Amino acid sequence: MAKTIHLKFEGKDYELEYNRDAVRVLESTGFVADDLFTKPVTMLPMLFYGAFMAHHKGIKRKEVERIYENLSGRSDLIGVLIEMYRDTVSSLMVDDNDGAEGNATWTMSE
Repeated sequence: MAKTIHLKFEGKDYELEYNRDAVRVLESTGFVADDLFTKPVTMLPMLFYGAFMAHHKGIKRKEVERIYENLSGRSDLIGVLIEMYRDTVSSLMVDDNDGAEGNATWTMSE
């Protein structure tokens, strides 16, 4: 089950969450998880923006930047966002349908 962060800013409620589509959008804008610690000024705000994509696709980047600039507890939130992002990426490798009838199967030959 996906984790959701509930955020309130200037009387408006936001739900921050990652799903596969949100990660796809984030990565298509140039986000690279390995660069989080070598390019934090670029990647951390992108990670934050990406968390809006599951529930707030139409939100303007400038609005997200304004929220980020006024955010308290930012370092703790970033840690949670990193975990949420990793959980979503890891879900791509889980075999939920292993052995179910009608699934695609594969083999390897030499």
